[in-house]
Amino acid sequence: MNHVFVYMSEVQSVTLSYEDGARAVELAREAVESYVQNGSREQPGSMREAFYERTGAYVRLQSTRGRGSLRGCAGNHQGGDQLGHVIVDAAIRAASDDSCGSEVRPAELSNITVSVCAVTNLLLTDDPIEDIELGRHGVVVDAGNETGWLYPTVPVENNWSAEEYLGRTCRKAGLPPQAWQREDVMVTLFEGQTFREREPEGSVEQLKLD
Repeated sequence: MNHVFVYMSEVQSVTLSYEDGARAVELAREAVESYVQNGSREQPGSMREAFYERTGAYVRLQSTRGRGSLRGCAGNHQGGDQLGHVIVDAAIRAASDDSCGSEVRPAELSNITVSVCAVTNLLLTDDPIEDIELGRHGVVVDAGNETGWLYPTVPVENNWSAEEYLGRTCRKAGLPPQAWQREDVMVTLFEGQTFREREPEGSVEQLKLD
């Protein structure tokens, strides 16, 4: 097996406390509401110490209406900016029409739950089937102009195998399901801490799917 943990210079290892995670989710919601209601970018405001670290993050918006559905997701596993700004930018992109094809509307805000995954480390792998731990690893598939990613919790929520997880990530990138096996496609696994609202605008929980 040929893999290597990557702690790149622009990515710092960050450990969030529960209070940090709860504030991260609150910050993401504030950014979504500011964008959806006013079309403006919410500044991070009161930044906790951990939010000054440079690491990647993802924001996921889910509707609680009916059977529930994904309303938006955005982010980056790279950490070129401070975490607080990464969360705000990801939240705005998740709420925009660039994410799931339609912008989140003001009337939807009370029916949407917000979650944030702060990236803690990265694993480049040439044997993802062997290396993936379902529930622990998110997946990024990069073929140059085509890139796709999925949240660590997604395969557990959908009862996917590792192969299906990789195939779905490839499809999200606009690639054939088996593209992850190609030599010109890079697969990166990422670990992170995930915090989410239990219900819209409700209390926050940390997901532990080890």
